[in-house]
Amino acid sequence: MSYKIIVDSCGELTEEMKASGCFETASLEIDVHGHHIIDDETFDQAEFLRLVAESPDSPKSSCPSPERYMEGYRCEAEHVYAVTLSAELSGSYNSAILGKNLYHEEYGEKDIYVFNSRSASIGETLIAMKIVECEEQGMEFAQVVETVEAYIGEQHTYFVLETLDTLRKNGRLTGVKAVVATALNIKPVMGATPIGTILQLGQARGMKKALAKMVDEIIKDLKESKKKILAISHCNCRERAEYVKEMLVQKADFRDVVILDTAGISSMYAADGGVIVVV
Repeated sequence: MSYKIIVDSCGELTEEMKASGCFETASLEIDVHGHHIIDDETFDQAEFLRLVAESPDSPKSSCPSPERYMEGYRCEAEHVYAVTLSAELSGSYNSAILGKNLYHEEYGEKDIYVFNSRSASIGETLIAMKIVECEEQGMEFAQVVETVEAYIGEQHTYFVLETLDTLRKNGRLTGVKAVVATALNIKPVMGATPIGTILQLGQARGMKKALAKMVDEIIKDLKESKKKILAISHCNCRERAEYVKEMLVQKADFRDVVILDTAGISSMYAADGGVIVVV
C-alpha cells in the first residue's frame, strides 16, 4: 500500500527521511525585522540567528494555508498523513484539517489523517517515523491511525532554552508564570502537557545544571526505554545535545538515538543554544 507523510516545517527530517520519497514538508513562514523567510531547504540558520540577534522585535511565524495542505494531499499515494506541531501552539493543525475538508469537497474520498503532535520539532520527527514503521508492517489505515495516536499519547517533550522571550512574546507561555531571572542566570526546565501546551517542570542556575535537571525529569518519567528512540534537537549547540545524550544513555538503554539541528520554526522558538528532547 503506497503512503505519503506531510510534516509541517517545525518538524525536522533526517537525511534518510528526505531521501525516502515518502515525505513532503509543508513550510511555515517567518518574519523578522523586515525579512520574510520561508522555512524550507533554503533556510539558513546562521543568517536567521544573526537577524534575530540584531532585531529589536521578536520574530513572527505564519502557518501553511489550507490550500497548501490540500495540494499536498493530491497525490498517487493511497494513504496520506499529515503531522503538525501542537494545535495549542499553532494554526498548522487546523489548517491541515481544513485542507483535508477542501480536498474531499473537490476530489472526493481518500484516506487522509492529520496528527496533532501535541509536541513540536523532533517530536514530530518521531511521529513520522512511527507512521513509517506501521505502514512498513503492512497495517491497515485505521490501525496505523490508532497505533500512532496511542504513541503520541505516550510521548514526552522536554526543553531548556537560553531565553523564553520569543515564546512569551508570541503568546505561547499562557498560564506559565514568568520565572526567568536573567541576572541570576536562572534557566527554567520546560515540558509539554498531555494536550500540547507548555509547562514548567523546574529550574536551575546555569545551563549545565538546567540540562542535568531536565535529564532527571526525563528519567523520572521514562518507561520501557529499550523500546524507545531518544530524539534530541538543538539550535546551534551540538555539544550541548551530545552532553544531554551522554547523561541519558548512562542512565537508560534506548532502541536508538537521533540528534538533529533545528529547522526554521524550531530555531525561532528554541533560540540560539536551545535543546529539545523527546522520548
